[in-house]
Amino acid sequence: MSKIKLNVLGISYSQTQSGAYALVLAEEEGERRIPIIIGGFEAQAIAIQLEGLKPPRPLTHDLFLSFASAFGISIIEINIYKLEEGVFYSKLICDDGKKQMTVDARTSDAIALALRFSCSIYTTEEILAKSGIVIDIEPETKEGKSASAGIFTDPSTGTRKSGDELRDFSLSELKEMLQDAIKNENYERASDIRDEINHRNKKS
Repeated sequence: MSKIKLNVLGISYSQTQSGAYALVLAEEEGERRIPIIIGGFEAQAIAIQLEGLKPPRPLTHDLFLSFASAFGISIIEINIYKLEEGVFYSKLICDDGKKQMTVDARTSDAIALALRFSCSIYTTEEILAKSGIVIDIEPETKEGKSASAGIFTDPSTGTRKSGDELRDFSLSELKEMLQDAIKNENYERASDIRDEINHRNKKS
């Protein structure tokens, strides 16, 4: 099975869930993006490494790096190999100079370690096809806003739709909402919409 390389695009703060973040991975040779919802601690561990900051005391992932290095073990790559019910599964491919070992890991931890070990991140075409989001640039209106702007708003109340209410929208409306969320960098919302679209496609 061919592997597709991913890069860490960044982290977006959740606009709807306190303490939640969206980690965004980008296909290296393509336009697809994978948003993964993670917690605050995991987001901090990734953000610190992305920004090149050095905490006064080692964080858990820094300790893992020091421990592994002391015993001559390195992580040579990360594989995001499965997506099941909205959960991404990952494994670390480790090498001690004599043999390679595979270790299961949460995807947020795997990414935090990949940044510290400077190793590549891979996934499969199947996972990208299922979870990837392509950014399409839509023409702007005279007011300078996307034609789908405001699609998250319930016309009757003027309030945002919650995740549970996504079922009230048609598939075509969901796809428009998805593009709007991406353009507004609301990757958490985009992830919810993507999951609803995949759920409907799976049922059809």
